[in-house]
Amino acid sequence: MTDTAHPATVRLRDLRLATAHALVAQSLGSEQPLQEQSPLEYLQDLIDGLCELSLKDPLTGLPNRRHIGAVLEREIDRVARSGEAALLLILDIDHFKKVNDSHGHLAGDVVLQSVARTLESCVRPMDTVARFGGEEFAIVLPACQFGFGRAVAERVRHAVESTPVRVSPSLALNVTVSIGGAFALQWIRSTTSLWIDRADAELYKAKLAGRNRISIEDQPDSSVSAEEKSLLFGPLYTPSGWGDLPSLLDPSTRSAI
Repeated sequence: MTDTAHPATVRLRDLRLATAHALVAQSLGSEQPLQEQSPLEYLQDLIDGLCELSLKDPLTGLPNRRHIGAVLEREIDRVARSGEAALLLILDIDHFKKVNDSHGHLAGDVVLQSVARTLESCVRPMDTVARFGGEEFAIVLPACQFGFGRAVAERVRHAVESTPVRVSPSLALNVTVSIGGAFALQWIRSTTSLWIDRADAELYKAKLAGRNRISIEDQPDSSVSAEEKSLLFGPLYTPSGWGDLPSLLDPSTRSAI
């Protein structure tokens, strides 16, 4: 017989929560958030707030690279199972270093925030826009068919080019982006790093072509061959003979397998 272990009671005053509380409070725009709650509710809300902060870029408010990694993993799984299309765009603000050098880092921050808002205005609620790092952004577009990839990227490029960024009352900057895109491999469980590398290679091509350009990878040939489809979905041999998959899934016929 073993003794049942009782969970130890933790008092909030014994935990060093001041920094965590301040971070969540700042993100909520309040100095005293999460008050008038039970200790358990307060601690859970504090943990949830910290998790949200860990997935958000503090400057633009967009999801960060950690968040986009999880989104890419989810899309790879979905595309591998369903064969539906999904597009990854990676964008880089052209000549961004010149903005910082000529107008200061505060102006650069305003440019990043403005581009982030413009990108969000170009996509559907189901899409994900994230700050990928530095002056790079990423957009994941589920259920984006191959024929629409270039049109979507061009719409994004044009929107940024057409939106002046006012960095001071007397100065507005015109900025552009270069965009590279790659579709997830259908029916194949690839990796996030490979998908990112393929989109990044297209971004490099767009920059080499003169910037303020788009470059979308040609549709990858990852279709399932007729022979593979027949192995996956065709008749299957059983001790009782050849049968199709639906009949094998019928409970009345399973005993024959």
